[in-house]
Amino acid sequence: MSYNSFAGVYDELTFNVDYKKRAEYICEILKNNNITDGLLLDLACGTGSLSVEFAKKGFDVIATDASAEMLMEAQNKAFSEDVNIMFLCQKMQETDLYGTVRAVVCSLDSINHLPGVDELKKTFSVLKNFVDDGGIMIFDVNTLYKHGKILGNNTFVYDEKNVFCVWQNKLSDDNRTVGINLDFFVKDGHNYQRFNENFKEIAFSDDELTSAVENAGFKVLNRYADMTFSAPCEDTERIYYVVRREY
Repeated sequence: MSYNSFAGVYDELTFNVDYKKRAEYICEILKNNNITDGLLLDLACGTGSLSVEFAKKGFDVIATDASAEMLMEAQNKAFSEDVNIMFLCQKMQETDLYGTVRAVVCSLDSINHLPGVDELKKTFSVLKNFVDDGGIMIFDVNTLYKHGKILGNNTFVYDEKNVFCVWQNKLSDDNRTVGINLDFFVKDGHNYQRFNENFKEIAFSDDELTSAVENAGFKVLNRYADMTFSAPCEDTERIYYVVRREY
C-alpha cells in the first residue's frame, strides 16, 4: 500500500475524526500509566494530526510512516502549528530509532494494514528494542466483527468540497481480510482529476494480537472499546490495547 495519491486528500476524507479528542483519550491512558511527558513515538502517523496534538501536550514526538507523501503533509502541518516533530520514513516492521522512547502510539487501525501474522509478530519484536523498560504502547485495531459485518462487501461514497470518493470493499473467504479499492475524483479548477488506490486490511484475533505482544516482551494491561474505558463486547468495532514493555 502506498497512499501516495491519497495523502493530499486524506484529511478532507477523515473530517469526522476528532483528533484533539482522540489525543486527549490516549493521553489519559498514558497518564493512568504515569506517563505525561518525554519521548513519544507516533507509529504510522499518516498526515500527522495526532502527532501535532501530542506535541502540543508537551511530548517530544518522533513520528514515522512508510509514505513519504503522507510525511510531507505531516511536516507542513507541524510547521503551520509551530511544533517540533522528528519525522522518519519507515515501515512499522522496520522501525529504527536513535534510542528508546517512553511511549508508542499506533492509532486508527494502522496495525490492520500489516500483511499477516508474521509481520505482526515482527513489528512488536522490533518495537521492543526501542521502548523503555516499563514503557507503554497503545495501539488500536479494527475487529473481526467490523471487517465481517460493517466493512464487508459494502460500498461507501464520500462527496466533499474538493474530492469525490467511491470506496469499494471485497471481503475474502477468511471473513477477516478486506480488499479496499478507492476511486478519487479531485477538483482541479473546473475539472476533476481521477486516481485510484488499492490496499487491504486484515483483522487479527485477540489471541493473535496477545501472542504477538507477549512473545515480543510486552504485557497486555488493558483492552478498551473505542474511546471508552470499558471492556470490548461482541459488536465492538475498534479495540484499544494498552501494553507495557516488561523489565
